[in-house]
Amino acid sequence: LTPNVRLKLYDAGHILGSAVIVLEASEGERLTRAAYTGDLGRTGTPLLPDPEYIKDEVDILLMESTYGNRTHQPIPEAITKLIEIVNRVYRRGGKIIVPTFSLGRTQELVYVLHQLTDQGKIPRLPIYVDSPLATNLTDVFTRHPETYDEEAWQDFGKKGDLPLAFRNLTYTVSREESKALNTKPGPFMVLSASGMCEAGRILHHLINCLDDERNVILITGFQAQHTLGRRLLEGEKRVRIFGSSFQVKAGVEVLNEFSAHADAPALQDYAAHVPGLKRIFLVHGESTQATALKQQLIARHHQWQVDIPAIGQTFEL
Repeated sequence: LTPNVRLKLYDAGHILGSAVIVLEASEGERLTRAAYTGDLGRTGTPLLPDPEYIKDEVDILLMESTYGNRTHQPIPEAITKLIEIVNRVYRRGGKIIVPTFSLGRTQELVYVLHQLTDQGKIPRLPIYVDSPLATNLTDVFTRHPETYDEEAWQDFGKKGDLPLAFRNLTYTVSREESKALNTKPGPFMVLSASGMCEAGRILHHLINCLDDERNVILITGFQAQHTLGRRLLEGEKRVRIFGSSFQVKAGVEVLNEFSAHADAPALQDYAAHVPGLKRIFLVHGESTQATALKQQLIARHHQWQVDIPAIGQTFEL
């Protein structure tokens, strides 16, 4: 960047193009390296490579703490649960409404659903990705197969197949296509943004599906405090959308294992692999998650100084 400042990137395994940053600054004979994980992905998720360990000696690590007090179940267990949910809702003619983030979560779920359909573990029900942004981002994924992990090559590439396209999958683009789903009878599945149910087409799907107990709202990722997704996750029986109140009769299922964020054991493991680490700042997490992770890190590494910065707080490095 300058004669005294250098930048190095490692794959964060979170979403397409995500990176862990290592920043090196020299002042006279003093050399300082600081790293920032950004959002750190999970090991073993499909499509993208696993997070890459930092190989340089680093003094300071800024690390996310989204799931600092949570342990994800293994992904195969989540897939088993997904199979059960899809088959159960399909048999009763219901709809599966999946709030998804347009980048990362949508593509991961499409990949898994493609696998399960080909393997005959779920019926070939209609699946719709109803998000123009998700559709555009999926096109970016499709144009860059060099970013896929080895698993994607083994599952689809060797057969000349596309992981993010199959015959019962439809990417809706127009408003008219999206509206048509409101009156379409089940069974079918819709993946739609936004992932926390705060905006976008997902709100219309919820309005049309919440009051039918045959349907399921499938939560597959982090839901921040005070969001509609969080209220559904916490079991509220009546929610407000566009100023109107709606009764929640549909089932709500949770599959956090598809989260693109590392859990507490993975975060601890990542920090433990950083050579020369002396100090950690925990960021990007609710206070309960960050505090629990801080306690776990200090218990295992007494030599580390671990801080949770407050908004506006400054530190001298």
